[in-house]
Amino acid sequence: MGWTADDIPDQRGRTVVVTGANSGIGLEATRELARNGASVIMACRSTDRGEAAAREVRADVSDADLRVEACDLGSLESIRAFAERIDGDELDVLVNNAGVMAIPRSETDDGFETQFGVNHLGHFALTGLLLECLGLEDERDSRIVTVSSGMHERGEIDFDDLHREASYDPWDAYAQSKLANVLFAYELERRLLTADANVKSVAVHPGYANTRLQSRGPEQRGQRFRKAAMWVMNAVVAQSAAQGALPTLYAATAPDAEGGAYYGPGGLANMRGSPERQASSDRSYDRETARRLWAVSSESTGVTYDLPEPASTSEASASERSAR
Repeated sequence: MGWTADDIPDQRGRTVVVTGANSGIGLEATRELARNGASVIMACRSTDRGEAAAREVRADVSDADLRVEACDLGSLESIRAFAERIDGDELDVLVNNAGVMAIPRSETDDGFETQFGVNHLGHFALTGLLLECLGLEDERDSRIVTVSSGMHERGEIDFDDLHREASYDPWDAYAQSKLANVLFAYELERRLLTADANVKSVAVHPGYANTRLQSRGPEQRGQRFRKAAMWVMNAVVAQSAAQGALPTLYAATAPDAEGGAYYGPGGLANMRGSPERQASSDRSYDRETARRLWAVSSESTGVTYDLPEPASTSEASASERSAR
């Protein structure tokens, strides 16, 4: 047997922020973190859905320490307001989990293409605004876990059309946003190491997990047949959301989880099974792309990080080469 939720260490005294905590991977991660004693701040676009999810967790974990807060990753104003409410709290883990997948083209409140805006830019801004709460100089094993997808392997960062105004394919836009997640996680780890900060940045993917995420695109496009096909695939092929949350939980809690690593299910085609360290796509290790994406993200969101830029090199580090 590989690593399971039963292997989560005692989390008492630790505070975790989980974005998109009201459903899917985020809800299951919240449940297991609370079960093991963590205080969980559930950052949700809808506080009504967040409170309903909190009641569900408390029905299963009677002493769950949960706090629901509004945080819409599609609104920089909402992200900043959330960060201001959290400011002063000591955080141990930030789980960048919320996301949208393969939806018709739309824009966030700030004019970003929604998938790139929510999945990447929203989390880039949130992480930067909460960085000091994670105790860069403390000795409390702080972590930033960014949830990507195996679809990142299809992704390319199109700097000439980041927001897909010239041409939009919902799956290409999703893949770009998920590649951005991995590039961000690796670049953040390099900057944290350069600053000698006691915070790890880790990337994960859930494999193929049965969540509501797959149905939202077909629902919004009115594609009943595709929605039904997704339902069948989820029922027959997918693992449960609880199983899909294991890489996230491993990265957030396991003592041997490594900064700058990428974890996902180690079973059939990396779609299911226990978490293991894996190699991400070749594009995800491109440092120049990561640096350029960082600069564009900072300019777009207005959020800067008080972290030094790592030494300029296109060469992969020893740990990156070993992962590949």
